[in-house]
Amino acid sequence: MNAILNFMKRNYKIILAVLAISATLWSFMPKKENDPEKDKMLLDLITFVIEKGHYDPAVMDDKFSKGVYKDYLDALDPSKRFFVQSDIDEFKIYENQIDDMIHDRDLTFFRLTYERLQKRMREVEVVYKSLNEKPYDFTTDETINLDSDKNAFAKNYSELKNRWRLQMKLSILATVVEKEKIEASKKEKDPKYVAKTFSQLEKEARETTQKTLKDYFDFIKESNEDDWFVAYVNAIVTQFDPHTYYFAPDEKEKFDVSMSGKLEGIGARLQKTNDFTEISELISGGPAWRGKELEPGDLILKVAQGNNEAVDVTGMRLDDVVKKIKGPKGTEVKLTVKKVDGSIVTISIIRDIVEIEETYAKSSVVEKNGVKYGVIYLPKFYIDFENNDNRDAAKDVAIEVERLKKEGVQGIVMDLRDNGGGSLKTVVDITGLFIEEGPVVQIKSAKGKKEILSDHDSRVQWDGPLVVMINNFSASASEIFAAAIQDYKRGIIIGSKQSYGKGTVQNVIDLNQFVRNSPTMGDFGALKTTTQKFYRINGGSTQLEGVSSDIQTPDRYSYIKIGERDVENAMPWDKIDEAPYEPVKSINNFETVVANSQKRILENTQFRLIDENAKWINDRKEDNIVSLNINKFRNEQTVIEEATKKFKAITKFQNQLKFTSLPQEMELIKKDSLLGQKRKDWHESLSKDAYVEEAINVLGDIKKPIIVTKGLTIKNRKDKLVKS
Repeated sequence: MNAILNFMKRNYKIILAVLAISATLWSFMPKKENDPEKDKMLLDLITFVIEKGHYDPAVMDDKFSKGVYKDYLDALDPSKRFFVQSDIDEFKIYENQIDDMIHDRDLTFFRLTYERLQKRMREVEVVYKSLNEKPYDFTTDETINLDSDKNAFAKNYSELKNRWRLQMKLSILATVVEKEKIEASKKEKDPKYVAKTFSQLEKEARETTQKTLKDYFDFIKESNEDDWFVAYVNAIVTQFDPHTYYFAPDEKEKFDVSMSGKLEGIGARLQKTNDFTEISELISGGPAWRGKELEPGDLILKVAQGNNEAVDVTGMRLDDVVKKIKGPKGTEVKLTVKKVDGSIVTISIIRDIVEIEETYAKSSVVEKNGVKYGVIYLPKFYIDFENNDNRDAAKDVAIEVERLKKEGVQGIVMDLRDNGGGSLKTVVDITGLFIEEGPVVQIKSAKGKKEILSDHDSRVQWDGPLVVMINNFSASASEIFAAAIQDYKRGIIIGSKQSYGKGTVQNVIDLNQFVRNSPTMGDFGALKTTTQKFYRINGGSTQLEGVSSDIQTPDRYSYIKIGERDVENAMPWDKIDEAPYEPVKSINNFETVVANSQKRILENTQFRLIDENAKWINDRKEDNIVSLNINKFRNEQTVIEEATKKFKAITKFQNQLKFTSLPQEMELIKKDSLLGQKRKDWHESLSKDAYVEEAINVLGDIKKPIIVTKGLTIKNRKDKLVKS
């Protein structure tokens, strides 16, 4: 989601020049062992970089201070299971003072909260052990509210202890019910099998919970003061906007690895949502992506290493969850996740290195009613800025277009679903493949300076019917491409109601270069900060609003909040003057095409079921009260399971289209069986995709007008070119 658009380096250099002067003041600071001077210096450096380089730096006032206060406490105790109200009353004194404390290099608030958290954690560790010594009574009518935002902090120590009792009771109850199903399944398969008693299952569940919590607290103890200070720093910098972020030294290394395209682990990006760790994105080519079970929006409840007991990660810090999920290539991790439909499943994933080949563009030919069409899937707008001779998205898409043309396709689908963005240069170049020449995107810098980035190549590589597929997770560079195609009326955008809505540009700045004695002070990490905004050629921003599809298709996220517009501190939408451009109007029957598609979507049973599922998910999103009475709990789970059975039909859909690799790829497959399996898996997923089927239907409906351009008349049959 947070793709970096690397360009306009002159602004970056201005920041460096200014900071280099200021850095000399800090370079003479002596380093003391276990001294907070480095933390103070880091605050100085970060706030200076943001104030001088951010596109629109927020005023550091009382409102800013309140935002830091709220976000920092959310980071420290998201589930409200450690602090009590007396702690909050003590912290509250500083709610309006944090802005002044930042300027004064005062770490009093951080020190107070950090030390208090350590104290409360030690106390709670004693509490949970005492609560797990005897069986729980699951016949009482108790409930628990899982939405921590709706819960206040515990009034006192007694209420906090009860909160832990309820949480542990839920964990044990859920484990018992899960074990009951396993026992019933064993009995069904083998009538002679002697199922375990409820008492045995309850005892096992308590032992599991005890071990999980021990692992959890052992894990927390591994975090040092620096880890918590990073949380404090990010509570500060994210007040400027959600994409401004501080990378601690080890996180900077991870970021560098991710930008190189080589990822070791399960290949998923995570984000914190209240008490839960949420899958925000699957990395193309990674183990999770290949497994097809994990999805964006899934909430991770437990993590297990191979056959070991699963550890409950609810309420854990994001960094701690990541540490549990990551691991060496070839090892197994099991994730117990709550799907967006409410069902709970355990997914086994073998860790691996994300194969960079799967992050590249690829294409397929599909035939419908005797007519060939092409599908190009682009997972991100990649580029190697260090070596222009290496592959980049623009070069690869151009190659795929040429290959599809040789196969005689009559239309092309550009699939940008889940594409989080990437290089601005590549999106300009790729747009140029489909338009004659002209502006593609507008850029506005911090001081209001505007620039139009254009395609200057008059050649049009593909002038035939074009459909662009987007969804809620298409962001940044994806939105630039879709917006340009839409503004030029060059093709039809089909997909979610709107794309993600990220219309800002970030640069990553290595902070070490500004401090001369950095080797003795240690690594300062890096800061990603928003330096520019981009705009459509019609003048509108994609920020918050994203790109609205010409043809809207239902999806499981249709009725829930997903996107930049739902993120705190997001920068606002605005508009600038439009760039000088002329729509090409390459679709002669646009309104008819849209109307036909909308009619098909309304009549399509698969889309109706998807929409029904989306409404059901939306209806349940506020249902956070869970009964701790075992009979009621079982009934609640049964209701959810019965509902999800109906929606499982969504995954069984077949569109009856046959997808094949291009001849060049077929030759490679003969020598590479692994590539053959990858393409087979991709083609199978396309054959189960109702969205791709409708995109092909739309291509078939498009009629091209006669276009006179540069001495050529391009007639309805795109393969027929005659001189005028």
